[in-house]
Amino acid sequence: MASFTELETWKQSRKIRKLISDLARGFPANEKFRLTDQIIRSSRSIGNNLAEGHGRFHYQDNIRFCIMARGSLTETLDHLIIALDENIITEEVLQSFQPEYESCLKLINGYIQYLKSKKLSE
Repeated sequence: MASFTELETWKQSRKIRKLISDLARGFPANEKFRLTDQIIRSSRSIGNNLAEGHGRFHYQDNIRFCIMARGSLTETLDHLIIALDENIITEEVLQSFQPEYESCLKLINGYIQYLKSKKLSE
């Protein structure tokens, strides 16, 4: 694979990053340096880690960054749950994010398994 931008996992993380960015614009001003900043950073970290891992020489390094991307994805979901609990978003908004989250999670897990199989065949 020539570029990380060809990875389906990265493409899905880009979609999530855009969804979160659009959603966060509607968060209250008093959350700017709290929840808004945190959720934007965690959503960006998903793709950042996938890109950084792709640029590493060894499969194990790439796997480690994929695991961090998976953690950032889960952190993003937790921030949305906090937004729900704080009445910043509705249950419907959270539920509409769920398929995107699950898709990205499956893609990351599949990519990790692929990398593990490549590592074993070295």
